Amino acid sequence: MNRVQLQGYLFVLITMCIWGGFTILSRLSAKWHIVAWDLTALRFAFAFLILMPILLYRRDYHFLFQKQSIVLALVGGIGYCLTVYSGFYFSPAAHAAIFLNGFIPVCTALAAWLIYKQPFDRHMWVSIGVISISLIVMTYLLLMNSRQPFGVGDVLFVLGAVCWGVFSVLLRESNMTAWQAMCSVAIWSAILYLPAYWLFIPKHLAEVDPLHIAIQTLFHGVLVVIVATICYVEAIKRLGAFQAGSIVTLAPFIAAVLAIPLLNEPVSPAIICGLIGIGIGALQPWRWLAYRRKQPI
Repeated sequence: MNRVQLQGYLFVLITMCIWGGFTILSRLSAKWHIVAWDLTALRFAFAFLILMPILLYRRDYHFLFQKQSIVLALVGGIGYCLTVYSGFYFSPAAHAAIFLNGFIPVCTALAAWLIYKQPFDRHMWVSIGVISISLIVMTYLLLMNSRQPFGVGDVLFVLGAVCWGVFSVLLRESNMTAWQAMCSVAIWSAILYLPAYWLFIPKHLAEVDPLHIAIQTLFHGVLVVIVATICYVEAIKRLGAFQAGSIVTLAPFIAAVLAIPLLNEPVSPAIICGLIGIGIGALQPWRWLAYRRKQPI
């Protein structure tokens, strides 16, 4: 392993820790009674305070006036955060791994097909088949043991996957760099969301422990928005999009398993089946094996 690859795996490890922590901390915010509206405001307000002075100092803010900057913020910023954070308020972390992270590859492929008429490749058809079978088996097991197998949180996670899928496709087809996309999402989300939040949305931060507010603000406003994005891009530069992306995708599933003892999350044969099956469908290990065979010895 050369130095460049070692750096790439280090950036992957940092990204995995943050993305895995996103699952744990988002679920923990619900237990701390920080509602989705407040958490979204904290995330974008703090990121705005950090990024906007940097852009003004560098005089590098012209990309913010592009139409795609606003669209990316509405879909990948406000839409994604409100649906996902709300989902964690209703459902455990394992459900997020299944219905959010498991559906992101499928929703991305569907968005590419609907928006740009890009056909599914063979790997995506196999992935859809694996995910579909897993959902059928999981649904059957849940129906055998529960009258309400699915809830509002699961629907919100799927909507979050749709938002991220559309965001990924629009970003892929844009001419924006990772830095520009990150700044566009953070800054325009703050500009569009915070006034509406301040004027019309009930706030509950006065009822929350200040330490909990500080932890969530620093994590979501700095680590998730800024650090994870930069590390993920640097990992892709050194390892390639497929290799870096495949490894990082493991993070939410590992976090879902850790949430069981850490947050006393419920577990059942149905959830285990869903995690394994949809994890395989999302990670697409057959592509990894094909990738490894193509690499020179």
